[in-house]
Amino acid sequence: MAFPRDRERTTGRQLLTEYLDAIVAGRGLSENTRTAYGRDISRYLDYIEKIGKGPEAASPEDVSGFMLYLKKSGLSSRSYTRAMVAVRGFYRFLQKRGLIEASPCDLIELPRASTRLPQYLSIEEVDRLLESVDTATGTGLRDKAMLELLYAAGLRVSELVGLGLNDLNLQTGCISAFGKGGKTRLVPIGQAAMMWLKRYIDEGRPRILKGRSSTRLFVTNRGGAMTRKHFWHIIKKYAFLAGIDRERVKPHIIRHSFATHLLERGADLRAVQEMLGHADISTTQVYTHVRTERLRLLHKKHHPRG
Repeated sequence: MAFPRDRERTTGRQLLTEYLDAIVAGRGLSENTRTAYGRDISRYLDYIEKIGKGPEAASPEDVSGFMLYLKKSGLSSRSYTRAMVAVRGFYRFLQKRGLIEASPCDLIELPRASTRLPQYLSIEEVDRLLESVDTATGTGLRDKAMLELLYAAGLRVSELVGLGLNDLNLQTGCISAFGKGGKTRLVPIGQAAMMWLKRYIDEGRPRILKGRSSTRLFVTNRGGAMTRKHFWHIIKKYAFLAGIDRERVKPHIIRHSFATHLLERGADLRAVQEMLGHADISTTQVYTHVRTERLRLLHKKHHPRG
C-alpha cells in the first residue's frame, strides 16, 4: 500500500538520514562516504518523487529508469556505479527494517566497478617536487614539511591537514593518523620527513603564527588550520615549479607513489596495507598490479625479444 505523496517524501528523507547514520556507525564508513551516498540517494529520491512515488513503492522499472537517467546525465562510470551501489544498500536497509518485502534492485544487474590502476609519480619526479620548495620562509618550511610527510607516510589529504601537534612523535619517528571510519593508526615517517618537521615546528610554525596559538600541526598565515582546498593549491604550485604536469600531481597521487615505491623495493604487502590504513588487503593489492605492469613495460622496451 502506497503512502500519500507528501508522506512519501517526508518518509523517504527520514529513512535516508537513518540509513546514513547506520552505515557510519555500523560499518565504520567515513563522513566523506556518508556525504557521497547521501547525494546519490537524494538524487534517486528526487527522481522517483517526480513520478509520484516514494522509495517503498518503487518498482524495478523505476530503478531501471533512474539508471538510464544517470547514464544520460553524463556521470563518470565510477560515479554511476557508486550511485547504484548506494541505492541498492538503501533498499537492503529498508528490507531489514521490514518496510519492504523485496528490493526493486533484486531483479536488476547492477554495474560492477572497474578496477583502474592507480597513477603515480616516478622517484625522480617526487624528488623534483620535494626540491622545488623554497624553505627560506616560514610558509616554505611548512610546505616542505607537508610534502615530505605526505610522501613519507602515504597519508590521505584529510589525514594530513587534520594532524594535531600531539599526533606527532619525533622521538619514535611516528605519527598517529586519524583515518576512515574513525580509525587511528601509527605510521613511521623516516629521517628526512622528521628533519623537515622539526625545522618547521622550531622555525617555520612560530613565524607563521606570530604569537598566536593553535593545536593543529599545519597552520595558515591567518593562524587557522590548513584545509584540503588550501593544500590542493599548494601541491599544484610546486608541481608547476617542478615542471611536472599539474593534472597528474594530486595528494592521492603522492599516496599512490608511496605505496608503489615501497612495493617495488620489496616491502611486505601486509605492512603497506597497515601503513595505508586499508581495511581489506585487496585494496592494497592493486599496487602489485601497478608493479607488474611496470615490469612488463620495461621488459618490452629493453629485452631483445620483448
